[in-house]
Amino acid sequence: MPDYGIAGKRAVVTGGSRGIGAAIVARLLAAGATVLTTARTASPVPAGASFVEADVRTPAGAQIVASAAQEILGGVDLLVHNAGGARPHPSGLAIPDDEWQDALSVNLLAAVRLDALLAPGMADRRSGAIVHISTAAVRPPFPPFLHYVAAKTALEAYSRGLAAELAPSGVRVNTVSPGRTATPGGLATREQWASLSPSAADFPEVPLGREGEPDDIADAVLFLLSDQASWLTGSGLAVDGGEYPR
Repeated sequence: MPDYGIAGKRAVVTGGSRGIGAAIVARLLAAGATVLTTARTASPVPAGASFVEADVRTPAGAQIVASAAQEILGGVDLLVHNAGGARPHPSGLAIPDDEWQDALSVNLLAAVRLDALLAPGMADRRSGAIVHISTAAVRPPFPPFLHYVAAKTALEAYSRGLAAELAPSGVRVNTVSPGRTATPGGLATREQWASLSPSAADFPEVPLGREGEPDDIADAVLFLLSDQASWLTGSGLAVDGGEYPR
């Protein structure tokens, strides 16, 4: 593996027990980072990573992660907010209030809270990198996932603003927006969507001819966290095989 300048750095990855999150954890470990990851329930994680059970949708869960990062890692150099998701509905107008609240909590506010707890330490050291995982689905209209898309759209706007605020301290903030990716969660979501309407399963063809793999997303995250992206902040990288041109 190339030298990304990540060896010896301390990383926190939320939602790192499976799928894209687990691939990000594995890539960081292979690059020489010390990694702490989280999930809502006790879960196996890639060998070599530390784990803390925490529900980052809540302020208390974010505090648990921040405290564990200090106790286990002694501080944080790299932060990846990967936790996210929502379930589809037949209509955007049919999404209940509690699911709107949950979508905003896990996809937006969890990142906001963890950044507030962990980014000041990076700023004090005048070094650090944050990556927020968004979605390529912010571009086309997806009424069944209106709550999810709205939360991720807000996450991208928030990321650009935070990047501008932290830039003078040397801390970089970027987003990665995955397209269709072969994960258990992604498959379950597509099955849920298809059950709402036969036409819901009619996805466009991916121009590059295949569905993405978790490692495709993890490679993009690793690049944005690395020294190779040292002059890159406030940017959004769509990793979607060209499915949703920007």
